Amino acid sequence: MKKKLAATLSGGAVVLLTLAGCGNDNKVNDWAKGFCDRVQPQQQSIADANAAIVKATTTASSPAEVQKVDSSAFETNAKAYKALASAVKAAGAPPVDNGAATQKAAVKELNQTSAAYTQLKAKVDALDTKDQAKFAQGLGDVSTELGKLSSGGGDALRKLQSGELGKAIANQPSCQKKKSPSGAASSSAS
Repeated sequence: MKKKLAATLSGGAVVLLTLAGCGNDNKVNDWAKGFCDRVQPQQQSIADANAAIVKATTTASSPAEVQKVDSSAFETNAKAYKALASAVKAAGAPPVDNGAATQKAAVKELNQTSAAYTQLKAKVDALDTKDQAKFAQGLGDVSTELGKLSSGGGDALRKLQSGELGKAIANQPSCQKKKSPSGAASSSAS
């Protein structure tokens, strides 16, 4: 069960990795820079929260410890996705075909993801940590919902990062993957 939750979180990271998606158009590059500079702190918050969940669910943590870590991480992710929605909105419509519609759809998706994490927090907070079997079953249900959240949606974000705009985003240092201390690539986006 714990491994399933950790794997699901890793899958969720893929959706935001696409945010770190070379156009020559200065307007597109300027938009991408402004966007990336705004989202980088949120991407890092999400990555840190997901790492905490993975650590808690892959170690011999007690149900109460797992609940505490998961609750905190889901709250962090809810706030970060809300902030990402605000960042996309603040960046303005990207200077590409259907930019305003693309921006609006991405903001909507990010707000929905934020709301979903708020719901997951409430569910994990309600789990009975005194009964290990009930806790494991409840955690499994939360993990299933997290899997749906991680694998579903993301279409608007993928569209935001496609074509010339995606290339410009990929070239921004604040949207690029970072190297972890071990030398393995890790992303500031989750």
